Amino acid sequence: MKKLFWMMVSAALMAANMATAGQVIEGKARVIDGDTIVVSGVKVRLNGVDAMELGTEAGQQAKAAMSKIVHRQTVTCELNGERSYDRMIGVCYANGNDVAAVLIANGYALDCARYSGGRYRKFETTAARRRLSQAGYCR
Repeated sequence: MKKLFWMMVSAALMAANMATAGQVIEGKARVIDGDTIVVSGVKVRLNGVDAMELGTEAGQQAKAAMSKIVHRQTVTCELNGERSYDRMIGVCYANGNDVAAVLIANGYALDCARYSGGRYRKFETTAARRRLSQAGYCR
């Protein structure tokens, strides 16, 4: 019986992490950092977002901002089928708003045009560009 239980748990976890292009997931989000959340058991990296790492003050601020954006909201993520390490890549929405656009417009992250196609460039603030661009992976 235990073996069957663990096989079912394992299958459920594998299914949650095997996303395809166009797959949509929905649920409450748990925040990992400024550009990664967990929705319905799936770790999702926001497509085209360049947020600082958690080991920096700016990274901690980005995580806190992300928490405020998704707090108590049902989050919907449209996955593109690609992966970044152990995360699926997607565009996520909370309260009808693109989470990445809100994060960037509030100065906590930058657009990563090579992945977003420039989708979020118009939301970047001058102050955020000055503060974040020298350390980001996309610049």
